[in-house]
Amino acid sequence: MKLEFSESAVHDLIRLREFIAKNNPQAAEHVSLRLRQAIGKLVLHPDIGRRLPEIENVRELIAGKYVVRYLIEGDTLFVLRIWHGKEHRSS
Repeated sequence: MKLEFSESAVHDLIRLREFIAKNNPQAAEHVSLRLRQAIGKLVLHPDIGRRLPEIENVRELIAGKYVVRYLIEGDTLFVLRIWHGKEHRSS
Protein backbone atom coordinates (compact mmCIF):
# COMPACT_ATOMS: atom_id res chain seq x y z
CA MET A 1 0.00 0.00 0.00
CA LYS A 2 1.25 3.49 -0.88
CA LEU A 3 1.25 6.25 1.72
CA GLU A 4 0.48 9.90 1.03
CA PHE A 5 0.01 12.89 3.34
CA SER A 6 -2.33 15.77 2.69
CA GLU A 7 -0.85 19.24 2.92
CA SER A 8 -2.91 19.70 6.10
CA ALA A 9 -1.42 16.56 7.67
CA VAL A 10 2.12 17.75 6.90
CA HIS A 11 1.33 21.10 8.53
CA ASP A 12 -0.19 19.26 11.50
CA LEU A 13 3.01 17.26 12.03
CA ILE A 14 5.18 20.36 11.83
CA ARG A 15 2.87 22.30 14.17
CA LEU A 16 2.76 19.53 16.76
CA ARG A 17 6.50 18.98 16.71
CA GLU A 18 7.27 22.71 17.01
CA PHE A 19 4.78 23.12 19.86
CA ILE A 20 6.29 20.27 21.86
CA ALA A 21 9.89 21.22 21.02
CA LYS A 22 9.45 24.68 22.60
CA ASN A 23 9.52 23.07 26.03
CA ASN A 24 11.08 19.68 25.39
CA PRO A 25 12.93 18.89 22.14
CA GLN A 26 13.51 15.29 23.22
CA ALA A 27 9.78 14.77 23.76
CA ALA A 28 9.10 16.25 20.32
CA GLU A 29 11.41 13.65 18.77
CA HIS A 30 9.73 10.87 20.75
CA VAL A 31 6.22 11.93 19.69
CA SER A 32 7.34 12.24 16.08
CA LEU A 33 8.81 8.73 16.16
CA ARG A 34 5.65 7.26 17.75
CA LEU A 35 3.41 8.90 15.16
CA ARG A 36 5.59 7.62 12.31
CA GLN A 37 5.44 4.11 13.79
CA ALA A 38 1.65 4.25 14.15
CA ILE A 39 1.24 5.46 10.57
CA GLY A 40 3.62 2.72 9.41
CA LYS A 41 1.32 0.15 11.04
CA LEU A 42 -1.60 1.65 9.14
CA VAL A 43 0.16 0.94 5.87
CA LEU A 44 0.41 -2.74 6.85
CA HIS A 45 -3.03 -2.95 8.51
CA PRO A 46 -5.18 -0.13 7.10
CA ASP A 47 -8.42 -1.39 8.63
CA ILE A 48 -7.29 -1.06 12.27
CA GLY A 49 -8.71 2.44 12.62
CA ARG A 50 -12.37 2.90 13.43
CA ARG A 51 -14.76 3.95 10.69
CA LEU A 52 -16.31 7.38 11.01
CA PRO A 53 -20.02 7.03 10.28
CA GLU A 54 -20.40 10.74 9.55
CA ILE A 55 -17.68 10.80 6.86
CA GLU A 56 -17.78 8.07 4.24
CA ASN A 57 -14.57 6.03 3.74
CA VAL A 58 -12.67 7.94 6.44
CA ARG A 59 -11.10 6.17 9.40
CA GLU A 60 -9.48 7.32 12.61
CA LEU A 61 -6.62 5.79 14.55
CA ILE A 62 -5.86 6.74 18.13
CA ALA A 63 -2.08 6.72 18.52
CA GLY A 64 -1.36 7.40 22.18
CA LYS A 65 -2.61 10.93 22.80
CA TYR A 66 -2.91 11.69 19.10
CA VAL A 67 -5.56 11.16 16.45
CA VAL A 68 -4.68 10.21 12.89
CA ARG A 69 -7.53 10.62 10.42
CA TYR A 70 -7.08 8.86 7.10
CA LEU A 71 -8.74 7.66 3.91
CA ILE A 72 -8.12 4.51 1.91
CA GLU A 73 -8.58 4.75 -1.85
CA GLY A 74 -7.53 1.73 -3.85
CA ASP A 75 -3.96 0.89 -2.89
CA THR A 76 -3.24 4.30 -1.34
CA LEU A 77 -3.63 5.39 2.27
CA PHE A 78 -4.05 9.16 2.55
CA VAL A 79 -3.29 10.69 5.94
CA LEU A 80 -5.71 13.60 6.12
CA ARG A 81 -5.14 15.21 9.54
CA ILE A 82 -3.23 14.61 12.80
CA TRP A 83 -3.90 16.29 16.14
CA HIS A 84 -3.62 15.90 19.89
CA GLY A 85 -6.69 14.29 21.41
CA LYS A 86 -7.36 17.32 23.61
CA GLU A 87 -7.56 19.63 20.58
CA HIS A 88 -11.00 20.22 19.14
CA ARG A 89 -11.13 19.27 15.46
CA SER A 90 -14.05 18.57 13.17
CA SER A 91 -12.15 17.29 10.10
